[in-house]
Amino acid sequence: MGVPQAMAALRDKAALVRESLQKSQTITESMVSILGSFDHRLSSLETAMRPTQIRTHSIRRAHENIDKTLKAAEAILGRFDLTRKAEAKILRGPHEDLESYLEAIDQLRSNLQYFTTHKCFKRTSGIITHANNLLTKAISKLEDEFRNLLTNYSKVVEPDRLFDGLPDSLRPSATSPGKRNDSKKDSDNQKNSENAVYTPPTLIPPRVLPLLHNLAQQMVQAGHQQQLFRIYRDTRASVLEQSLRKLGVERLSKDDVQKMQWEVLEAKIGNWIHYMRIAVKLLFAGEKKICDQILAGIDSLRDQCYAEITANSVSVLLSFGEAIAKSKRSPEKLFVLLDMYEIMRELQSEIDYLFGTKSCTEMRESAQSLTKRLAQTAQETFGDFEEAVAKDATKTAVLDGTVHPLTSYVINYVKFLFDYKTTLEQLFQEFEESDTEAQLKTLTTRIMEALQTNLDGKSKQYKDPALTQLFLMNNMHYIVRSVRRSEAKDLLGDDWVQIHRRIVQQHANQYKRISWAKVLQCVTIQGAAPAGGGGILGGDSGSGISRAMVKDRFKNFNAQFEDLHMRQCQWNVPDSELRESLRLAVAEVLLPAYRSFHKRFGQVLPMAESGKNPCKYIKYKPEDLERMLSEFFEAAPGFLLLVWPVGPWGELLPSMYSSRNIGCAEDWYVTLRAGPRRGPVVNSCWLRGDHRVPLANLGVKNKGFEDVGEVITNSTFVQDISLNLGLKLAGSSNVGLMGVRIVSIKQQ
Repeated sequence: MGVPQAMAALRDKAALVRESLQKSQTITESMVSILGSFDHRLSSLETAMRPTQIRTHSIRRAHENIDKTLKAAEAILGRFDLTRKAEAKILRGPHEDLESYLEAIDQLRSNLQYFTTHKCFKRTSGIITHANNLLTKAISKLEDEFRNLLTNYSKVVEPDRLFDGLPDSLRPSATSPGKRNDSKKDSDNQKNSENAVYTPPTLIPPRVLPLLHNLAQQMVQAGHQQQLFRIYRDTRASVLEQSLRKLGVERLSKDDVQKMQWEVLEAKIGNWIHYMRIAVKLLFAGEKKICDQILAGIDSLRDQCYAEITANSVSVLLSFGEAIAKSKRSPEKLFVLLDMYEIMRELQSEIDYLFGTKSCTEMRESAQSLTKRLAQTAQETFGDFEEAVAKDATKTAVLDGTVHPLTSYVINYVKFLFDYKTTLEQLFQEFEESDTEAQLKTLTTRIMEALQTNLDGKSKQYKDPALTQLFLMNNMHYIVRSVRRSEAKDLLGDDWVQIHRRIVQQHANQYKRISWAKVLQCVTIQGAAPAGGGGILGGDSGSGISRAMVKDRFKNFNAQFEDLHMRQCQWNVPDSELRESLRLAVAEVLLPAYRSFHKRFGQVLPMAESGKNPCKYIKYKPEDLERMLSEFFEAAPGFLLLVWPVGPWGELLPSMYSSRNIGCAEDWYVTLRAGPRRGPVVNSCWLRGDHRVPLANLGVKNKGFEDVGEVITNSTFVQDISLNLGLKLAGSSNVGLMGVRIVSIKQQ
């Protein structure tokens, strides 16, 4: 097909398209005309319907407002109904159903807030005023209920209940709690108590605590914090103080402490240590527990409340400790000071926890201050003891040369110190950071040196130099033996022990030399031969000796030995091993010499005397001497011979008091015997225990050497404690000397 044909075809199609467009244009114009007609009609309809729409919207809004009003009215009526119900419960009071009462208060408080926040209710409207008055009455009844509930269930804690909360090792025994037991046992109890389990008593039943907590919260929400504070503080503080008083706690001032006898004060200190442990571990801990539960969520009030509840009780306890720490120092107070220091250190962590809040700062710092003051006073007392030992001016000598009471006192003192070794080291660390063990060694060494120096001075009171040496030997041996058997040996060392053992031996040698040198000269053959050849006994001129010299030798020996026997049988070497070794040492030099002299001249003298009584001169066989030597140094424990003050004619002065200290172990039967020469009137005889506590008054018969009576000490004493024996005399001045002695001591 050619080009013309194609062009013709395109023209035909173009004409067809043009025709279609014209038809479409016609249709469009027709539609626009129709739509325009509809728009006009709709506008007319809308104009006609507008008043109807406005009325319908108003009706709808009116319905909505009516619904809202009805709902608001229902809510208000509901609040009124709830208020009425709450009022009924509140008027009935909290006694019948406390939980419902608390719910009613919550509901009333909610209603009051509802009424207050609605503009339709003015603050001065009757309903709000009524609700406020009702709430005030409710809270007032709530306070009464809180007070009654707290008071009714806050009971004084009986001591037995408190003791039940202690570990078994710390519960009081049959003896009084204040009585000091064996120091080692106390020390062990102290160590065990740190890890022991304590069970605080139930101060308020657990079922009551939630009720009290809810009541406290209601009072706080009502703005009654101060009323809550006063009620809780006054009630619990009173019960706590009564519990402590019933336990035995009392307020004592420094003046009260100064006036007390030592035995009474010592018992009170022992009690105080128990009271501190019970108060902190049981009562204060229990008080904090219930305070935390009842006042949970009210932190500032809780802390202040606990502080004021315990303040007076803490003050009473700590004031006694302060009074002791500030009282006049004396050696016997050191151990109770250490006990007090120990308990304060033991309780320190507990005190820091219980009184760790800002409100309790003063009490916490007071406890810390007391601990430091006790440490300082104990350290100063320790230093005073060394000085007291050095300056002890007791003039009374132990007449039998036995261990002096000062020696046993000091040694026992040092032994007790080593039971407190750990405590002493802690005490030294309070003030110094040097080697505490070295410091303790230095102090102990100085005490021993002071004792030795003092004993040297006391030994000079003896007129017999042999008794001087025996006295020093006994005391040094007692010191060495005691050190070897105690922890002091580890501190002082083996060298110290060996040096002082040699000192004991030196005194023993000096005693032998002084006592027996002249006696031995009497039975020494050397130098006994006469200067000339006349008056010879025996046929051998080489061994000849004058008859007169033999007589004199035996006579002098008898006199000197009898004098030694009479005196030294009354002397005392209390240690059996030392006594036997001293006898043996004397026998080893005396018996061979006497046996040789007796053998050589004992048979010759009777022949030379030709029928005269030779026993006048030769009174003893060697066997007799050996037997008599076994009687030396056998004075019974506690032997006492008093030389009483006398007038110019040797008479015993009337109305004179005199006494002597005697060593005596615990639980002894003691029999006394008194013997006046010419019958003085003895008004009374007494035996006193430690610190001069009378144990017995003994009647004394007036003639002869009569048994005064038998007493049992009836008290447990530390080993080697001193008893005090004395007589009060009255009546005639024409009396002689009197000897009083313990004639028998036997252990139960």
